[in-house]
Amino acid sequence: MAHSEELADRIRDVIGTPPELTEKVMFGGVGFMVQGNMAVGVIGDELMVRIDKAATDEALAEPGARVFDFTGRPMRGWVMVGDPGISTQEGLIEWVQQGVEYASSLPAK
Repeated sequence: MAHSEELADRIRDVIGTPPELTEKVMFGGVGFMVQGNMAVGVIGDELMVRIDKAATDEALAEPGARVFDFTGRPMRGWVMVGDPGISTQEGLIEWVQQGVEYASSLPAK
């Protein structure tokens, strides 16, 4: 499945071009990494967001959020967000910022 280049472009607009940011094609999509740690990505037409594991249940209560189960088993600390949560620029910014903040809090790889 190809990823949404439109969503990837929207993420690029939000993140900008900080020197610690890298982009990698992975999972059939694209991932945005901060200091070598995955922050957000695009799989299909959904946003993948890395968050604190303790925040998973709270995040799943948000519109458009669902369990990340790419490997066939749910993974805490990751959520997928569909159109209801990212259709507005404000919604996308909130999710992307959450992913970038969490990735930035991790030791650089």
